[in-house]
Amino acid sequence: MSRLTGWWHGWSTPARSSMAKVELYTRWTFHSFTILEVAAIGVPRLFDGSGGQRGGWLFLLVVAHSALTGVLLSTAMDWRLGQREQPVRLILGVSALTGGGIILLLVLGSTGSIPQDTAYAYLLVGFAGFGLAAITLGLRTTAHRVSAVLGAGVGTAAVSLLLGLEGYSAAANGVAVLATGSALGFSCVFSAWLVNVVWELSEARELHTRLAIAEERLRFGRDLHDVMGRNLAVIALKSELAVQLAERDRPGAVTQMTEVQQIAQESQREVREVVRGYREADLHTELEGARGVLKAAGIDCRIKGGDVGGLSAEVQSALGWVVREATTNVLRHGDARRCTVRLSQTGGSGTGESGVGGSGSREVVLTVENDGVPAAGASTRAGTSSGPAGKDSGLSGTGSGLAGLRERLAALDGTLEAGSTGDGCFLLTARVPLPLPQPLPLSPPLPLPLPRTDTGHDRPFPEGGGAADDANESDASRVTRVLDVPEVLDVPDVPDVTDEAGETRTARK
Repeated sequence: MSRLTGWWHGWSTPARSSMAKVELYTRWTFHSFTILEVAAIGVPRLFDGSGGQRGGWLFLLVVAHSALTGVLLSTAMDWRLGQREQPVRLILGVSALTGGGIILLLVLGSTGSIPQDTAYAYLLVGFAGFGLAAITLGLRTTAHRVSAVLGAGVGTAAVSLLLGLEGYSAAANGVAVLATGSALGFSCVFSAWLVNVVWELSEARELHTRLAIAEERLRFGRDLHDVMGRNLAVIALKSELAVQLAERDRPGAVTQMTEVQQIAQESQREVREVVRGYREADLHTELEGARGVLKAAGIDCRIKGGDVGGLSAEVQSALGWVVREATTNVLRHGDARRCTVRLSQTGGSGTGESGVGGSGSREVVLTVENDGVPAAGASTRAGTSSGPAGKDSGLSGTGSGLAGLRERLAALDGTLEAGSTGDGCFLLTARVPLPLPQPLPLSPPLPLPLPRTDTGHDRPFPEGGGAADDANESDASRVTRVLDVPEVLDVPDVPDVTDEAGETRTARK
């Protein structure tokens, strides 16, 4: 089945396949009108014995009419897409042949040369309808199209009356021609308008892409100018000053060149920062961008588990580049119809999608799977495939695409695997280990409450001493009395500490 439909998937470049397929479908629909006209209203006349030799002549008339309307439909389609001028002569020719054929059929029917049965009604209505469809497609304005259809309907009814048909039969002929011509004409005009809109959207998308690239170039140039402009001016000024000092044998030349070296190193660091900022890729943005690009290319893209919360900026940047490169490979080196992107975290205390858990290690896994593997390479693995996917594409391992991704992931101790799964699908798997979550620090133990001590406020002053003796009490005895800790709390003694004045104080905690 894939061999029969392969021409449809590979007819145009992937970037414009959707637009080209819409146009191809519309054109073949128009071409089918010619076959349908001959098969529906021409062949029955050929095998109808009641008409005699007139059946053969009517068949030839239908064949000539269908061929001419087919040419007009194709030419009018090219005119609507801006590929040629309006086919005025063809429009006049088809109009004359259609009008003459309608009059001829009405004359034959009114004179009894051919029986006015169901086949005759189909012949009259179909002949007028297919002709009006081609004519309306070639007209420029809606007023002209409405006038052509109304003229055909009213003219059919008028000629029927002139040929002696009853009013009911004449009105029925006119309404049938009017309805059929309106339906087929609207279908053709709407289909051509849709194709034109699709191509305009494609051109607008390409223009938007070019404008975005131009804007990025301007922004990059502006950032480089802001970063390097002042530094280069200072470097030029100090270099000129150093030259003048060196010519005068002044010692300041060395100092100036040292400053120039420092400014150059700082400029180099700032340029690296600017380039690094442009090279960083946001994973969420890349996932949404891949969805939009693949959908525009007619590929069904599904993203599962796109939660990037908790991933560091380095991991997101590396995986974002994987998504970007994988999307490019799907568009350029395959003929995919569907693509699935999965993002999951495995390992640790839980169990990920792969069913691996409790191993003590955590990792984020990104898989990109598509069904765009050529039939000849369906059984090959990465590194040995050939054909369209193997030439500088990165899919075979010989290009620079996947090699660059492996280098990016290797900086984070990650791995990358890519290859055919054997069932016509291509699978790319990127794994990046994640650091284990650090356990929360234990809170320090609460201190034991000290027992209530006797501060001496409720004790009577000793006899003969009073407050003066208590004030003259030594520091050590006062501390010992205040901190009257029971013997249950075995608090070690604190060694003696001698200050600069030579006084010795002993404290007990």
